[in-house]
Amino acid sequence: MLDYHIHEYPNGIRLLHKQVPHTKIAHCGFLLDIGSRDEAPHQQGLAHFWEHMAFKGTEKRKSFHILNRLETVGGELNAYTTKEKICFYAALLSTHFERAFELLTDLTFNSVFPGREVEKERGVILEEMSMYQDAPEDAIIDDFDTVVFGEHPLGINILGTRESVSRFQTADFHTFLQEQMRTDRLVFSSVSNLSFEAVKKLADKFLAPLPARRGPRVRRPVGSYARKTQVETRPISQAHCLVGGPAYALTDPRRIPFFMLNNILGGPGMNSRLNLAVREKYGLVYTIDSTYSPYTDTGLFGIYFGTEGKQLNRTLGLVQKELKLLREKPLTTNQLHTAKHQLMGQLAMSEESNSGLMQLLGKSTLDLGRVEPLSEIFEKIERVSAAELQDMANEVLTEDYLSVLQYVPEGK
Repeated sequence: MLDYHIHEYPNGIRLLHKQVPHTKIAHCGFLLDIGSRDEAPHQQGLAHFWEHMAFKGTEKRKSFHILNRLETVGGELNAYTTKEKICFYAALLSTHFERAFELLTDLTFNSVFPGREVEKERGVILEEMSMYQDAPEDAIIDDFDTVVFGEHPLGINILGTRESVSRFQTADFHTFLQEQMRTDRLVFSSVSNLSFEAVKKLADKFLAPLPARRGPRVRRPVGSYARKTQVETRPISQAHCLVGGPAYALTDPRRIPFFMLNNILGGPGMNSRLNLAVREKYGLVYTIDSTYSPYTDTGLFGIYFGTEGKQLNRTLGLVQKELKLLREKPLTTNQLHTAKHQLMGQLAMSEESNSGLMQLLGKSTLDLGRVEPLSEIFEKIERVSAAELQDMANEVLTEDYLSVLQYVPEGK
């Protein structure tokens, strides 16, 4: 169903393209297999800072020219950083595709990190930190990473710390890129109405001449895990809670079955067990959901909810009750059938987003070396049994395995 093209250049850069004839919009971007977990202790927050600084000047452009290059033709330019990836991407009319391709190449490979811009952007990032700290529903997610992974890089906030961000200078960015930038660990991905031949012609111009930079990846392995319970008092009006622990890695065959289990428990559907049992039945929360984030060598599962302080223990008890049901009572044939088709429908709809599809092509290629077609994923989903889901629930969703982080209002 994906029907995409891939071409690898001698320098190791891979070009990925899917032609979608009916669209007029092109989505494209560089995905780099570099993230905050690749930072040394003294570099905490540097990957995210680099993402910001890429827009602040290249060897031939100032910040103003970068920001206006696509905006003047109605396009969008953006970026993000995760624990394991950095992405620079754009969306615009496909008639201006070359403009986006050239600009993205320039800011990905030719950024100069002007000292004056470093000082200005430092203030922006410090404000970003304050913004997240003022939003407990966001802050608890970052803090929970530390509860589970401790001092491992996966446990460190992507934004870094105020101390580390306050220290970075131009030379730190150049050093980080020299250490981490590898042409065989990045891809250029695109989805548009252009033919592969047309896109490759531009890639021959922009990607092929780039010098090869190869080298081994050295990532610190995740250590042992010990369950923790942590309660913090904060000046907030609502209690917030996150329950979770390590889960399966990207390459683990249980990844897709666990996605299904997570979907049943607290996925985006309004019929998730947590939503029905806690919000719809008792009205104790506005938001309650569960998430599963697989990494290359581990994963993270978490359940989040916010509720009145006096309802915290009751709500947590209802969550534990739903986890116990998944551990002790296997799904019926009808429940399993419904869960499979709900997940398959959600996955199919996600491919309707050309921006999401562009990123999926890149991430899957970097993480798995290939892109799994929906038909293959559907086959794996169809093979999942109720017993398999129950086994995973008894491995990952047990009360003595899951850590708990709570923010409680002051004086309550």
